[in-house]
Parts: sequence; structure tokens; C-alpha cells
Amino acid sequence: MKNQAAALESLVQNDKKLATRFIAITSGKGGVGKSTFCANLAYKLWQLGFKIGIFDADIGLANLDIIFGVRCEKNLLHVLKNQASLKDIIVPIEHGLYLIPGDSGSDIFRYKSEFMFESLVEDSKFLDGLDFVLIDTGAGIGEYTQTFLKNSDDVIVLTIPDPAAITDAYATIKLTSNFKDRIFMLINMAKNNAEASMIFDKIQKIAGMNIQNINLELIGKITKNTLINYYSKNRGIFVKEEPNSDSAMELEEIARTLAKKLERNVLVKEDKRFGKFIKKILGHF
Repeated sequence: MKNQAAALESLVQNDKKLATRFIAITSGKGGVGKSTFCANLAYKLWQLGFKIGIFDADIGLANLDIIFGVRCEKNLLHVLKNQASLKDIIVPIEHGLYLIPGDSGSDIFRYKSEFMFESLVEDSKFLDGLDFVLIDTGAGIGEYTQTFLKNSDDVIVLTIPDPAAITDAYATIKLTSNFKDRIFMLINMAKNNAEASMIFDKIQKIAGMNIQNINLELIGKITKNTLINYYSKNRGIFVKEEPNSDSAMELEEIARTLAKKLERNVLVKEDKRFGKFIKKILGHF
């Protein structure tokens, strides 16, 4: 526990006041590989030199701890119930890569008070130096997912070459366009570049006809590969275990593309700390 605390304390030893960027990763339909993508993207961004937090906000099916092969004794619900501090629940995957475990039930939103808000903001100061927080949202467009999408800086909508998944992804894009001008898309389990491009072009065309002022951007595709299924089932991060595989190379290209698109002036007026983000989320319920 002391080693974990020391690692967390040393996360931010920097005089720069950088703004954390919150990226929600979502899908209209479950079973499209969202959590696997989220975990591997987080690891690859970390490998590229960024300080990363990954927040398991898939209420009802929080499973990033299984994907990373770690054990979470407590989660955010324990913090909200004043049974643990934020430092107690965060799991260091690597130095500079941290899992923030959510809870597999909607009870997480029932425990809130102004005192808890302020305590959480204060307790989360050690996370202020994170470059990105990736948020693994629940599938679908329910109230909880909508709240994370609305309050994140950026949204990535993931789909697969399946008619139902594509339809649900479009519904998610249409909803998200109410509060985001730019939405990223990722095509997972594609046969090849041509199929990924065809799916994106189809969605982009329909969105262009029905949604005003929407900027839909394809950040890449991940080809269908048995290697990904293997590591998903056997608790492994494929970009770590198979760094030279085609899938890992595709993920690296996506990570580099995303990082480049999100380059910006970090001088922002809004308070961009993790504690403030959670305060906004809980304030909706």
C-alpha cells in the first residue's frame, strides 16, 4: 500500500498547470469491443509518453479490472459512501497509467452531498497532471451514458460492421451532436480498410443529411483478428503482449492520430481537474 501511495504521490511533480482532457468512448450497442479498445488505447497512449487515467464508467458492467488483470478491492462507490479515499481505490497499471474503478450498479449516483463534492475535489489533486482520462461508458444512450458524453471534452463512437450496431452508433452520434460539434468514429472488427471506409462514409452521409453542423471524423479502424479475442478472454493487453502485431500497429496509429487531433493550447478558463469532472457528473443526478 505504501508503494502504491508513493507512486500516486509522484504522479504529478510538475509546476505546469495542464488541463486534463476527458475522452468518452462509447457505442450504441454492447458487444462491439469498446472496453477492450479503451484499455488498449490507454496503454498505447501511455507508451507514447502521456500520463493516462482510465475511468471505468460502464455502470452495470464495469470490467476494466478484468481486462487489465488486476484486482480492485474498492471502487468509486466506496469513496462516495465515505468508506475510502480516492487514493485508496486507484490501481496503478504502470507508472503514469492509472485505473479508476467504477461500480457495477446505479447506486453509485445515490451518494452525493456538497461536502462529498468538495472532499472529492480536494482528494483528487494528485491526478491534476494527467494528460488524458479515457472514460469507458456504458453501451446505449441511457441517462448515465448521456451525462458522461455531455461532460467529456471529446467523444469516440465505436461500431462494428453489423447493421444493428451501425444503426445504434448513428443514434448515439445524433444524440451526442446536441452538445458536441465534433465526434470521432472508430470502426472495429473491420475486414479491411475498404469496409471501414464504406461504413464511415455511409454514416457520414446520413449524418450530413439529418444533423446540422456536425463534424464527424474517422480516427481509424481495427481489423478483425483472433489475437484480440484471445487477449480479451485471457486478461491481457494486446498492444503490450503483441507489440508487433497488425492490431497493435493499428492501435498505435489511432493513438497517434487522436493525440495529434487533440493538440491545443492548454490555457483554459474552465477547471479541468478530475474531481471537478466527477462533481459535474454527479450533479446531474
